[in-house]
Amino acid sequence: MKRRYAEMVTRTLLTAQDPDPVERHGANGARIILSCDHAGNRVPQGLAQLGLDDGALTRHIGWDIGAAAVTRRLAPALGAAAVLAGYSRLVIDCNRDPDDPSSIPTTSDDVVIPGNRTLSAAARQARRTAIFAPYHAALADLIEAALGRGVVPALISIHSFTPSLGGKARPWHVGVLWDGDGRIAAPLLAALRGDAALVVGDNEPYSAQQPAGYTMRHHALERGLPHVAIEVRQDEIADDAGAARWAERLATVLRPVLDDGALYRLWQK
Repeated sequence: MKRRYAEMVTRTLLTAQDPDPVERHGANGARIILSCDHAGNRVPQGLAQLGLDDGALTRHIGWDIGAAAVTRRLAPALGAAAVLAGYSRLVIDCNRDPDDPSSIPTTSDDVVIPGNRTLSAAARQARRTAIFAPYHAALADLIEAALGRGVVPALISIHSFTPSLGGKARPWHVGVLWDGDGRIAAPLLAALRGDAALVVGDNEPYSAQQPAGYTMRHHALERGLPHVAIEVRQDEIADDAGAARWAERLATVLRPVLDDGALYRLWQK
């Protein structure tokens, strides 16, 4: 009965004209899994663009600019599986707990989101069922498939951030986000800082300790899986050439870390 209800809600929000909420790359059982929580800026047709114009949705408030392009290139370079969320973070943020008020924001960077105001509990649940749940189920399926093969997978989450926020410039080209388990973060920070041209942030411009985003916390930190979140500044990856450069750079610094067989063990505090 619950399953039939969930399917009904999904069909109500997403019609046959709406694309799948999840984009998948690679095979089940991979020991490296990439997630991209804010890959897309689509809005289900029935939500009338949330009352926003196209320009608002293409801005950073609608998605993580460049993150999907980096993820799509990085996955094959690392032999990884990847899961990307296709709908805008303004419809529902796949990196926030659904009970968090910021999960479906009414404003973002001073932009009012008309379609998110005065939502009923049923409308919020419809978005969770149709978009949030399938994305996290896809990640969980990859993790369980790897564990089922006796492999503890590593989860790497790809994000991007604005060059400035609130009138304050952000000097970092890339940030490495982590909390406690530094098995990937520590060597990754060292490798990135080996390039004198880069300004590298350790838990900048966001900290994974405040707390970690939903994806890392729910799928990796709580289970002891090796993990890290990577934030690349958006002006670095806003076009295909930049995304390709950063995918290659990240693949180069991540390969030695991910090639260490000792990484693939459960972490305990």
